Amino acid sequence: MAEKAFHSGFVTIVGRPNVGKSTLMNHMVGEKIAIVSSKPQTTRSRIMGVVTGEDWQMVFLDTPGIHNPRTKLGNYMMQSVHDAMDGMDCIVVMIDCTQIGKHDREIAEEMVHKNVPAILLLNKIDLMEKEKLLGIIESFSDLPYQAVIPVSALTGDGLETLREQIIRQLPEGPKYFPDDMMTDQPERVLVAEMIREKALLHLRDEVPHGIGVEIMGIKKESETFTEIHATVYCEREAHKRIIIGKHGSMLQTIGSEARVDIEKLLDTHVNLKLWVKVREGWRDRQEDLRNLGYEIH
Repeated sequence: MAEKAFHSGFVTIVGRPNVGKSTLMNHMVGEKIAIVSSKPQTTRSRIMGVVTGEDWQMVFLDTPGIHNPRTKLGNYMMQSVHDAMDGMDCIVVMIDCTQIGKHDREIAEEMVHKNVPAILLLNKIDLMEKEKLLGIIESFSDLPYQAVIPVSALTGDGLETLREQIIRQLPEGPKYFPDDMMTDQPERVLVAEMIREKALLHLRDEVPHGIGVEIMGIKKESETFTEIHATVYCEREAHKRIIIGKHGSMLQTIGSEARVDIEKLLDTHVNLKLWVKVREGWRDRQEDLRNLGYEIH
């Protein structure tokens, strides 16, 4: 009996900011490898997540939300989207069906013509009345997508249908990554992102957009204990005071909540030490972007 062919490929997830791309990838992979928040432009880099089955492997590329960049950091984010398109085997276009706008339609029209199989996801159906959803599905019926799938990336509703559809689109190919590999993100990057996620969760207004996190050191003191030093950068002295909080309360909250996630990641006890520094205009300074891992090639 002939051995069943193995199918594999790269699946790029695109959409405007805050439509649920990172939540989708985390759910598909089964682990938290991309940070999630209600703030737009949470994802700043291309993040890879790997899902492996018995005779298939799909490599997801989560991308920053498509927007008009206003800083060098924004340019880097849009370059990440462009790079994730190179060599893809399938594209998943996500739309928040609770707030569809002109930009969503433009993205949907552009992405369906990339000469690769394309799937349109209508996300957040858990917040949508069924009658309205049917009308939204009909409004995209003129575009030649392989499938239009209503889903809830948060609850998992519809994601099994998505998985089956993606597998159908994957070409025969090799197993690119080991069975137990879920992401290519370095440990330092994952740790920095977990700290930034907690800052996004607790800080308001314009403060989160000007935050960057640099890991100054990760020292494994033993098999069960790791010490981590990190610097949180912001763009204004007023923002620094907000991040630190009264008697250091905000920074303590960010650090203690990040430490819980980091301990799960590293499977050790963690002593996390955070500092806050002002670095005006870092989002438009090439050297600062490079130091924080946002390198434009």
